[in-house]
Amino acid sequence: MTIDLNTQRAIEGSEAVSESPFYIPMKGPTARPRRVLKHNDTFVVLDSHGDIGASAGGPDGLFNRDTRYLARCELVLDDTRPLFLGSSLKDDNSALTVDLTNPDIYRSGRIVLHKDVLHILRTIFLWRDTAYQRVGIENHGDRVATFDLSLLFDNDFADLFEVRGERRARRGTSTGRIIDESRVVLSYRGLDDRVRSSLLQFDPAPTRLELNSAVYRVALAPHQDTSLFLAVGCNAPEDMASPRFFPGLLAHRREMHRDAKGAVSIETSNDIFNEVLCQAMADLNMLTTETPQGRYPYAGIPWYSTTFGRDGLIAALQMLWIDPRIARGVLSRLAAYQATTTDPAADAEPGKILHEMRGGEMAALGEVPFAQYYGSVDSTPLFVLLAGLYVERTGDLAFLDALWPAIEAALRWIDGPGDPDGDGFVEYRRATEQGL
Repeated sequence: MTIDLNTQRAIEGSEAVSESPFYIPMKGPTARPRRVLKHNDTFVVLDSHGDIGASAGGPDGLFNRDTRYLARCELVLDDTRPLFLGSSLKDDNSALTVDLTNPDIYRSGRIVLHKDVLHILRTIFLWRDTAYQRVGIENHGDRVATFDLSLLFDNDFADLFEVRGERRARRGTSTGRIIDESRVVLSYRGLDDRVRSSLLQFDPAPTRLELNSAVYRVALAPHQDTSLFLAVGCNAPEDMASPRFFPGLLAHRREMHRDAKGAVSIETSNDIFNEVLCQAMADLNMLTTETPQGRYPYAGIPWYSTTFGRDGLIAALQMLWIDPRIARGVLSRLAAYQATTTDPAADAEPGKILHEMRGGEMAALGEVPFAQYYGSVDSTPLFVLLAGLYVERTGDLAFLDALWPAIEAALRWIDGPGDPDGDGFVEYRRATEQGL
């Protein structure tokens, strides 16, 4: 499908712009800073241009539960990279906005579109296992602008530990399929026999769609604009209706603001300090994930965007006076995954509290020991400490009653296997050479 915003006569009337013999063409840089977005168990690492995998220097990708679902997503104009104007995260970390313009675009050795004629605005956000992107383009020139806008994409379904540098002797099988004129699905059957997929949906349908690219032939009259939309769903069903960008963004921001309600609000006489506090709360809210047991602060992006015992416990302790709901979620989740058996490979013993939890292929196969790993020096005593302080802060005795069996199991481990020499101090040791 062609985005034809002008008459054929207007398009044919546009001419190549001649340049002086001493003209210095404008090109873009090769290295770019990174930006991150997160919503629950999905996060994305992209560069300042809004691209994934377009420049060296970072673990780019769209990740969901320790697997990369998009390794490349790059925007180009007539096979050239746009020029960077600026980018910023919203104050609440809900979205990334990127301002770009066109470089000099050549055809047959002549400039057909001078730099700085197009304004390109990319807006990207995550919500419910889907990455949404809007590409808005406006022609600020005085003549018709015709160009190809391409979105280049690819994926490897790499496990997060592979992205970190781990080498694997074998991997699963990747496939790709064009579903129709506006949708592509990339799939991977892992060695764990689980199928993971990325569903890419374009709106409107591109002029040309291939397994790794979507090309739009765009024609814009002076001061006209248009928008393109891309949604990338992690493990989304192929018959899912095309996600809508603006309703999704509105729902996402409402959800974030709803989750922030109930926490202590702090305001001082210093405006700069107030901004620091607001940004700190926004960052904590982005790291916090809604789990079946409650809200849990993940440890960090990109390598630690998962349930970590001691990190979650320490964060909950520090936030207890601000938002005790975090402590309740942390205690509930860690109690749900408290060790009940002895497993040397996972450094598990009855009563121990989780250190780390992973959901990727390598963890499922035991190639890394972190599917549910308990090798932590202090998560178990911190669990007991947080439980006591939570009840002191809230008076929630009903929750304490429900949590009491987990507290007793933790205390038995502290006084037993956690103190093998009986000196009253908890000792740390790993059961195997593969442990931490």
